[in-house]
Amino acid sequence: MRHFPPTPLLPLLRHFPPTPLLWIRFYIYVIEAFGANRCMFESNFPVDKECVSYGTLWNTFKRIANEAGLSETEKSAIFSGTAAQVYRLE
Repeated sequence: MRHFPPTPLLPLLRHFPPTPLLWIRFYIYVIEAFGANRCMFESNFPVDKECVSYGTLWNTFKRIANEAGLSETEKSAIFSGTAAQVYRLE
């Protein structure tokens, strides 16, 4: 598991809105800590379209998965498999 040094984010966030790039390392940390079979990407569309486009959100999810070095099996879990299990869609 990667270990990231503490980052004083609160002062930064007071002056700059959070961006996906700022949060990627935290998503990667959580995915590594819990595993792809216990994580899932989600959105609140169409409500969220006021603050982010669907394409931007989807591309951010893909970038997180790629930067985390997820295998195809792990990507399948985090993009759909875990949700199908949790919501008993299978």
